Order: sequence, then structure tokens, then C-alpha cells
Amino acid sequence: MKMRPSLLMLTAAAAGAAVLANGVSAANPAPATSETRLGASIRQDVARRDQDAARRNRALELREQAARAAEQRLRTNENAKPSRSGSEVRDPTEERYDELARIYQTMRPKPAAAVFEQLDMDVQVAVARRMRDRSTALILANMSAEGAAALTMAMARLPQTKRPNSATRAGASRAAS
Repeated sequence: MKMRPSLLMLTAAAAGAAVLANGVSAANPAPATSETRLGASIRQDVARRDQDAARRNRALELREQAARAAEQRLRTNENAKPSRSGSEVRDPTEERYDELARIYQTMRPKPAAAVFEQLDMDVQVAVARRMRDRSTALILANMSAEGAAALTMAMARLPQTKRPNSATRAGASRAAS
């Protein structure tokens, strides 16, 4: 007859194996968290998002620095506008004439000519000299013949034979409209 192990022996052998396994696991602790594929994927996605956010923040910081630098350059340029002669301080009336020239250049020629003819001749000459040639020509073309001739003579610094008065200019500009 064959001998069969008793149930008590089998239980004792299983308990011994469990004690041995517990001893080995206590001597070599496994990492506290065993990471699954899903956990690893989530961790990588979060790390990637953090890197992207850091890149965007850096780009924003660089843009802000560039904007501050440009703003500083503009302030510096406004404070130290070079005058035409280099060392002289620019006259505020000269700046006003420049501004008026820019305004008349942006207007349509016909309404600009109607208003331009009403100005004092000295102002007309000062503004016209600061305008682009093309804009001046378009305005002159839309002025009355007398007004255009007077302005041309004044710009050429030739003596005028007859200066039209403001009533003549007003009537001529209305007729041109």
C-alpha cells in the first residue's frame, strides 16, 4: 500500500513555505506602488502637459520682455527726437505743421483743398512743404485756380501779382464743389 501524506503534514509544509516567502519578501521590499500601463500613460501625459505649459509661459515672458523693451525704446525716442540741425531744440510750431501735413495727406483731396484754401498763406506754405509731393499735387489740383496759383507762387518765393481775399477763396471753393 501506498503511503499518503497526512493532512497535518501538508498543512505544516504549506505553513513553512509561507514563512519562507514572508521572510524573503521582508528582506527584499518591492516598490510600494506597482505601476500599471494606464498609470504610466497618465503620468507621461501630465509630464508632457507640464512641459508644454512651461514652454508657453517662457514664450509669454519673452513676449512681455520684448514689449517692455519696445515701449522703452519708444519712450527714449520720444524724449530724444533729433532736430533737423542736430543740436537745436525743435520748435513746437514745426511739430504742429508736421502734424497738419499728415492730417491733410490722409484727407481726400477735394475736401482737403476746400479747407486748405481757407488757411493763411504762411500756414499753407509751411504745411505744403512738409507734405509728400503727390498729396500736395492732388490738393493743388482740387483748389481754385487763384488759390493754387497763389500757393505755388508763395512756395516758389516769387512776388504775387494779386493775392485773393478770403471771400474770393470761399466763393471759388464752393463753385469747385
